[in-house]
Amino acid sequence: MQDTNNTPKRGALPDDHPQGPAVILVEPQLGKNIGMCARAMLNCGLTDLRLVSPRDGWPSGSAIQTSSGAIGVIENAKLYETTADAVSDLQFVIATTARERDMVKPVYTPHSAAVELHARRMQKQNCGIMFGPERAGLTNDDVALANAVLNVPLNPGFSSLNLAQAVLLIGYAWYEKLADETPAIYTRRGESPPATQLDFNGAMQHLMDELENKGFFLNPDKRPNTERNIRNMFARLDMTQQETRTLRGIVKALAGKKKARAE
Repeated sequence: MQDTNNTPKRGALPDDHPQGPAVILVEPQLGKNIGMCARAMLNCGLTDLRLVSPRDGWPSGSAIQTSSGAIGVIENAKLYETTADAVSDLQFVIATTARERDMVKPVYTPHSAAVELHARRMQKQNCGIMFGPERAGLTNDDVALANAVLNVPLNPGFSSLNLAQAVLLIGYAWYEKLADETPAIYTRRGESPPATQLDFNGAMQHLMDELENKGFFLNPDKRPNTERNIRNMFARLDMTQQETRTLRGIVKALAGKKKARAE
C-alpha cells in the first residue's frame, strides 16, 4: 500500500541483508529521476548508488523528494567524474542497453544476469549494473568498460523504459533470486581474485600505450573502434588479478630490448 504521509522516511534493510550490486547511473539528467531510481533500488534491497556527472548537479532536493523515503540511498550516493572511476573497484560490470552494439560481449536478460550476479556474490566479487542517460543511453565507450551487456526482452513495437522502470525491473530480478536456494555454478580459478576494473584498465592502458609506441594504430579515425575491439577481446577472458599482472609483464617484455641468451 502506498504511504500517504508526505514526510520522507528513512528506508532500511535488515542487518543481515546481503550486499547487492552497485547501480551506476551515467550522466543522469534529472534529480527527480535519480530519486525514483533510489526508491526502486531500496524496494529491491539495493543501496550502493553511484552517479557519474549528473547533469543538474548533486546533491539534489528533487531527488530527495521523489525518493519517497529512500533517504539513506540518496545520502550515501557516491559521485564520480567518469564512468571508469565509478567502476574501478568492481570486478564484474553489466551495461544495460537496448541497441545493437558493434562489440562481442556476453548478453544477459534480467533473469540470467541475476543468476550470474548471485554466483559472483557467493565468490565475494564486487559487481555493478550500469545505466545510461535518459535520452541517449550509454555510449560505446561506456559499454566497453563493462564485462557484459543486458537486454530486456519486451514488446519490439514498444520497448521504451524510463530510468526508474529499468532499475526496478532489473533490481527485482536480483531480489527475487535471493529466495532461490539453487546452488550457483561458478568455477574458481586458483587463488588469485578476479581483477577489478582498475586492474584491467591499467593492463589495457599499458597495452595501448605500447601499441602506440610501435606504430600499431595507423589510422587515427579507426583507433577508437580498434581499441574497443581489443579491450572486448581481453574482457571476455574474465581475468584474475594475477593474469592482468602477467599480461603487463608480457607487454613489458615484448616492448623492451632483446636480452642476449646465456651460453
